[in-house]
Amino acid sequence: MGVVIPLEESKNKLASIKPLVDLTKADMERVNQLILSKAGSDVQMIPEVAEHLISSGGKRLRPMLTIASAALYSYQGDNHIKLATSVEFLHTATLLHDDVVDESDLRRGKSTARMIWGNQASVLVGDFLLGQAFRMMVEVGSLEALDVLSSAACVIAEGEVLQLSVSKNMETTEDDYLSVIRAKTAALFAAAAEVGPIVANAGKAERNALKSYGTNLGLAFQLVDDALDYGGKAVDLGKNVGDDFREGKITLPVILAYRRGTEKERAFWREAIETGNNSDENLEKALGLITKYGALADTIARAVHYGTIARDALAPLPETPWKSALLEVIDFCIERVN
Repeated sequence: MGVVIPLEESKNKLASIKPLVDLTKADMERVNQLILSKAGSDVQMIPEVAEHLISSGGKRLRPMLTIASAALYSYQGDNHIKLATSVEFLHTATLLHDDVVDESDLRRGKSTARMIWGNQASVLVGDFLLGQAFRMMVEVGSLEALDVLSSAACVIAEGEVLQLSVSKNMETTEDDYLSVIRAKTAALFAAAAEVGPIVANAGKAERNALKSYGTNLGLAFQLVDDALDYGGKAVDLGKNVGDDFREGKITLPVILAYRRGTEKERAFWREAIETGNNSDENLEKALGLITKYGALADTIARAVHYGTIARDALAPLPETPWKSALLEVIDFCIERVN
């Protein structure tokens, strides 16, 4: 069962990341080459596990943000390639660790690494990629860039622990949940966008603009993902619809439906999420309650709100193809729900 939410706020129904992909193509080819090089090891399982996830069809949006944000300030050099690769390795390591913690079976439509090689290999290869990311950051020689990315790595880990602490707790508030996704998702988007102007020797105002853009884009991106889990299609998600429900994850659509429900409906949520009664029948009921209380529409409305903040962050920048491409990414991220 899927529910499609019309996005009335959107002005552009044809939003795409293609402009960003086209502008970053040459540099992203260099990033991809460096990814393959740095994922190599004499320990056979390391490149096997890394290649499995790296080649699984991700859009590489985060490293593209690093490339684009450096280009916005006319950066000339090679260090943005290493930083973009570091960003992708941080992201990939997080996915490997996430799938173990969440006991996920699918990632982008393919079996997760933990299903093929086991939990131990997934965690350890994730650690290897983190190590390689920090080696590249050091090679760049920018203490400011190192500080931003290493701080993001710490915040992401804190977000993982925070998510664990609120897991299956139906008393989780919207503010609690926003704290989780601000750490788990938005922190890396923010860092990816901020290190571009750092390596380009741009000023503090420029850094803050891109950091704000990345933070709010990341929040919008995650909120749309939350909505898609209850209102998307498996082919688009790269996982099964309702996986968040089956894993007992507390996401914004669930929080809103729970808060707005009757006592009997809240009792259903507590039984389904807190005790793990996640049958197909209960998933159908959950979808019905989420629809009844407009939880998907309001989750998307919040995503649109953060997208607007991201757009405003770039408003003072000169009009260039790079700026236009970054603005279109906002619409693309939100319109995935359609």
